[in-house]
Formats: sequence, structure tokens, C-alpha cells
Amino acid sequence: MRDMVTPRITAITAADADNVVVTVEGGRGEFMRRPCAECPWRVDQTGSFPAEAFRISAHTAYDMADHLFGCHTAGRDHPVACAGFLLRGAAHNLAVRIRYLCGQIVPDVVASGVELHESYRAMAIANGVAADDPAITRCRS
Repeated sequence: MRDMVTPRITAITAADADNVVVTVEGGRGEFMRRPCAECPWRVDQTGSFPAEAFRISAHTAYDMADHLFGCHTAGRDHPVACAGFLLRGAAHNLAVRIRYLCGQIVPDVVASGVELHESYRAMAIANGVAADDPAITRCRS
């Protein structure tokens, strides 16, 4: 039986020469309570990450998704869900909904007065993903 409590890295995908997207499964449902200073969901961070990173992570915003968008500043050793994602991109994510129901994620995430992109799709487009890119067509708004 798989250990679902200990987070496991299941994929590392290069977005460009300087950025990777890390896929983590399992974990205790830990999450950031506020978007970090470099959060890609923050409008003032638009352009800080390559468009390919948003294509790779788009599946986290699909209806009934089972993967979370993780906080990149938390690191690989202690992965946690991104606050910006919980605030703007997780409403249709099955993994998040289950964690809310189980009390692993509580609704105390706050934007702290920073402007966030309205949806994953809006964030991806603002960061250079074409509006008709197949990677984001299934993202819910």
C-alpha cells in the first residue's frame, strides 16, 4: 500500500534552462496561508516564469484535477499547496475539495492585499501562453 502521508516527487519537468516544474503526490495537506512574494498568481509577478511552466502545470486547474499547484518557494523537501492557487485556481480541483472536506485545508488563506490573476487561464495567458493553447483549454475560469 502506498504511503499517502509522505509527499513523493513523481516527476520533474524542465520549463526552460532555469526553471523546472516538480510534481508531488501525497502529503498531509499542508498549504501556504498567503501568497509569497514571488507567487506566480500575483499580477506583479507576471513574466517572472516561462510560459512553458504554465503549460506544464495547467492540469492542476482542470475540472476534477487530482494534483495540486505547489508553492515554489517551499521547496522539494517540504512541498505545500500554493496560497494563490487555493484562492484563485482550486475551486474545481478534486484533491483540494477532498482536503477541505477532510479538514486538511481550512479556509483561512488570505490574499494579503495583493492583486492576483482571476483564474489559472488568465494567469497563463498573461504569462505568454496563447489563449487557444490546448494545455489551457480545459482550465476552468
